[in-house]
Amino acid sequence: MKVNTGHLTYCTNIHPGKNWDDDFKALQENFPVIKQSVSPNGPLGLGLRLSNTSSLELIKEDALTEFKRWLKENKAYVFTMNGFPYGEFHRTVVKEDVHTPDWTTDARREYTIRLFNILQSLLPEGMNGGISTSPLSYRHWFKTADDFAQAKRTATLNVIAVIKELIRISEQTGKIMHLDLEPEPDGILETGREFIDWFENDLLPLGIPAIESSFNVAGIEAESLIKKHLCLCYDVCHFAIGYEAHDEVLKELEAKGIKVGKIQISAALKANLDKSEADREIIKNSFQTFNEPTYLHQVVALKKDGGLIRYSDLTPALEDFENQEATQWRAHFHVPISIKEIGLLQSTQDDITTVLELQKNAPFTDHLEVETYTWKYYRSN
Repeated sequence: MKVNTGHLTYCTNIHPGKNWDDDFKALQENFPVIKQSVSPNGPLGLGLRLSNTSSLELIKEDALTEFKRWLKENKAYVFTMNGFPYGEFHRTVVKEDVHTPDWTTDARREYTIRLFNILQSLLPEGMNGGISTSPLSYRHWFKTADDFAQAKRTATLNVIAVIKELIRISEQTGKIMHLDLEPEPDGILETGREFIDWFENDLLPLGIPAIESSFNVAGIEAESLIKKHLCLCYDVCHFAIGYEAHDEVLKELEAKGIKVGKIQISAALKANLDKSEADREIIKNSFQTFNEPTYLHQVVALKKDGGLIRYSDLTPALEDFENQEATQWRAHFHVPISIKEIGLLQSTQDDITTVLELQKNAPFTDHLEVETYTWKYYRSN
């Protein structure tokens, strides 16, 4: 199944489901159609999204046996999972609760370890597996610098506990799996810069002595184990929203030996605001049509001086639309990656092209996952 260009799939978080029975029915209904379209003759990977409830049901032996039989019959395999949303992800207001419970809690740690136990059972022989997850927590929950620092420390210790479990699994089974932290706007880690700084200034100082003592290894080996089992989830949409320079981020990661676990191929909304008054009004109204109530749609505005203005959602951004400092908006709304122009709005599709070109010229991961989960809202506009 492994090919030089990596494994490409879609994330099943597009399918609504409250439990494993719902999830499995959605896969049975949709996956064969998708596979026939994109990989009719060969196997096709799955990017599996499981809620906490689904994970508790799928980890049972009978459920896993049935699912593995279905995967074999349908020439499907699971190599990556989305462990970011813990609870319901459709048909309810999600907003910042997508981070709940966050990495400061035992519940998040235990849920993630359970997902890895499921993944190791599903993962084909000779293939590495990864699970993407929250960027520790939602930063606006912590009102003081001390609260923020304490949350980051507690979250980091829980991440280290998962790394220890992944090392044990690797020693026992030979299967290599990695936890892939996914920076996003308003996360404790919201940019590539913050992820790298956290990795060097928080994770390694706390993790190296913990791994040394738990596995009786030297510091250099402990660092190597951390870098094997904790990676970055490169969500193109999130990096594009922050106007990040993809080549520079990837060069720094490579220089520091920090790996990318997977690319999430995704696109956001954007618009240039240096338009006529009439066009600006159309742009504002266009963004308003995407201001739906389920998910957070953070906006990052580019200022004339190159600085950024960050808004926690579309509503406060729209209230400040007349701010003359902003020359461009980018909004955290996952739109179909095949779409570039949406009236006077555009998507960040060019960022996908840039990242995939970098991957093509110098591969930095073998996991690629298309993530678009807002089709019904896009179709209504």
